[in-house]
Amino acid sequence: MESISLVAGRDYPNTYRGFVEMFPDNAACAAYLIKLRWPQGFICPACKTSVIPWQASHVRLVCPLCRHFTYVSAGTIFDKTRTPLTTWFEAAWHVSTAKNGMSAKTLERTLGTKYRVAWTMLQRFRVAMVDVERHQLSGNIEVDETLIGGVKRGGKRGRGAVKSIVVIAIEIKEPVGFGRVRMRHIPDASSASLVPFVCDVTAPGSVVHTDGWGAYNGLSEYGFTRRVTVQSSSGDPAHVSMPGVHRVSSLLKRWILGTHQGSVVPEHLQSYLEEFTFRFNRRTSGSRGLVFRRLLERAVATGPITERDVTHGYKWG
Repeated sequence: MESISLVAGRDYPNTYRGFVEMFPDNAACAAYLIKLRWPQGFICPACKTSVIPWQASHVRLVCPLCRHFTYVSAGTIFDKTRTPLTTWFEAAWHVSTAKNGMSAKTLERTLGTKYRVAWTMLQRFRVAMVDVERHQLSGNIEVDETLIGGVKRGGKRGRGAVKSIVVIAIEIKEPVGFGRVRMRHIPDASSASLVPFVCDVTAPGSVVHTDGWGAYNGLSEYGFTRRVTVQSSSGDPAHVSMPGVHRVSSLLKRWILGTHQGSVVPEHLQSYLEEFTFRFNRRTSGSRGLVFRRLLERAVATGPITERDVTHGYKWG
């Protein structure tokens, strides 16, 4: 099995030059995927035995005991792809290390692929960015909604506007600072949409800070302590009384307008929210290469995703 060279004691590159040297061909990329999928050694998916496999090719592994063969990419987001692994890896590098990410059009120009290929790759990576076993938010949590897409002239404003509604929850650190964030595209700002979101992303016993919107009234029934700030009577602007969610909302809208030129349709909005969450929660990472590795770890831990799965919006569970 081909080994992966280490860069300054790391098993991931930290510069683009290091990336190019570390992954010059498909064989090097396949060897890295093997390392990520089976860090304790290859385990045959058929007989469940830990063995050293035969390599019929750089992507095909054969168990020497039961003769079962499998592919390095089988059962991952790379499953049955016709795009070379080198292209997938370069896309992962640019997506994870670019400060503001990349649009599909920019990725198309960077990789030299067709637009549809670049778009589908991005959508698959966005699904992989979500760890279904990630820990819930805890401590002091701010929760509020924001509108994505603006308001047409003469249209309604606020929670009654016919626009995409995104609910945001963020940890507030003491004495200052923000922790992790979670976001969800919801159909409306009713209790039926807001309370389940808070229950899904927030650990019981947390203090949940909201505005005076009545849809949050039932939170105490689920083990949360609710702290309410009525904006109209607080005397402070919204970004002062609830700075976390308004900071995230501002950054999110700036990212969508800047990187993606505002061209985010509602059926794909949740995928963009997950990418923003992945980036925001790793904003303090001191190594670009480590974020690249984390993305590939999630890619091999996520099951196959077809083009049909993402074309009209991924069905988030």
